[in-house]
Amino acid sequence: QVQLVESGGGLVQAGGSLRLSCTASGLTLDSYAVAWFRQAPGEEREGVSCISSGSGSTYYVDSVKGRFTISKDNAKNTVYLQMNSLKPEDTAVYYCSAEYRPIGCTVIAGRDDYWGQGTQVTVSS
Repeated sequence: QVQLVESGGGLVQAGGSLRLSCTASGLTLDSYAVAWFRQAPGEEREGVSCISSGSGSTYYVDSVKGRFTISKDNAKNTVYLQMNSLKPEDTAVYYCSAEYRPIGCTVIAGRDDYWGQGTQVTVSS
C-alpha cells in the first residue's frame, strides 16, 4: 500500500523558515517525480515545485523561486521542501504528490498521482 506522509508544517513569522518532509512507503520515491502543491482557503490547489526521478532536476514557480528549495534523500525515501523568507501569502495546506514519470517533473496534478494528507503552514505578518 502506497502512503505519502507530509510533516514539518507549523506557525512561523514572516521572514522565517520551515522545512517540509514527504516520506513515502510502498514505493521508491527516486523512481517517481515528486511535486509539492499548496492550497489556501478558498483557493484552488497550485503546484509550487517539483523534482524529477533519478537526476533530480527541479522546477519552481515564480512566486517561490529563490526562496524555496526542493531536494531528496533517497536513503530516507524522503523529499524535502526548504522554505525560507516566508510570506503571509505562503499560508496554505501543503501537499506532496508522486507521479511515475521517467523524465522530468510537473506541477500539474495528474490523474494517477499519489497524494499525502497535507500539512498546514501558517505565516503570520
